[in-house]
Amino acid sequence: MTETAEQETVEEIDLTAANQVIDKYIDMHGALMPVLQGIQEEYGYIPEETVHLTSERLNVYASQIYGVLTFYAQFHLQPRGKYIVRVCMGTACHVKGAGRIAETLKGHLGIEHAETTEDLKFTAEYVACIGACGMAPVIMVNDATYGSLTVQKMDDVVKKYMEMD
Repeated sequence: MTETAEQETVEEIDLTAANQVIDKYIDMHGALMPVLQGIQEEYGYIPEETVHLTSERLNVYASQIYGVLTFYAQFHLQPRGKYIVRVCMGTACHVKGAGRIAETLKGHLGIEHAETTEDLKFTAEYVACIGACGMAPVIMVNDATYGSLTVQKMDDVVKKYMEMD
């Protein structure tokens, strides 16, 4: 084994929460979706180990589970940031400067669409529409919406979340 391989440690995932979610739905017909949603709610994403556990306990092939996980955008296979920053790229936001807002976010965090900062604090997502066209350009940070953004306002929003925790 190389020195690098010896230094790497694989983080063990505690499967207690996943087992509790599965226990809740084990006797339910069509349990896969609520089980996966529950697991993601517990862990913030779907760890590989939970896919295999779910496969065994629900008697569903892992390949079928991965088919569901990759089909639905709601599921994530990698850890995500504490703060999910969604930048609206819809027509109204685009016309009013969403590109500049996205570039400002990238400048502050150093990440692009669907990327997460190394400290797991931020994940950036560029979305088709947030549904707040009258406040364009708009971003959401988790459930908080910020509209009528300028580069300066975007700077302030990002700094606010960078200073938290």
